[in-house]
Amino acid sequence: MTINSKIIPIASDHAGYDLKEFLKENLSKKGYKFKDYGTFSKDSCDYPDYIHPLSKDINEGVYEIGLIMCGSGNGVQMTANKYSKVRAALCWKEEIAILARQHNNANICALPARFITEEEGLKIAETFLNTLYEGGRHQRRVEKISILL
Repeated sequence: MTINSKIIPIASDHAGYDLKEFLKENLSKKGYKFKDYGTFSKDSCDYPDYIHPLSKDINEGVYEIGLIMCGSGNGVQMTANKYSKVRAALCWKEEIAILARQHNNANICALPARFITEEEGLKIAETFLNTLYEGGRHQRRVEKISILL
């Protein structure tokens, strides 16, 4: 498998659908391309059905960094973090997104669609996608996150 850093995987449930579509529309204007894992409507659905395939691809190195969303951001984050190489961070403001990337090398941004505006979500997502991991003193901590059983 090859890493495709030019394509951003994105997924949501019904509660995050509008935010997902807003992000795709607005970030596409800035040159981002997306692999949309769904959902594809506002019909009630189960977020794990969309988050597991995205997280599996991040875990396997197909993509480097992704965006996921649901009502609170918690369900999608918990699902994504079941994968040993995924570090999904719940980001509700830009500063959290910056620290998640700089200090934790987060590779998925989970957004709480019912608690942020679409404009806030756009700023958070763009910040997350454009912030680099600092490494250094943070690396030993990041290496201690995953447990392989």
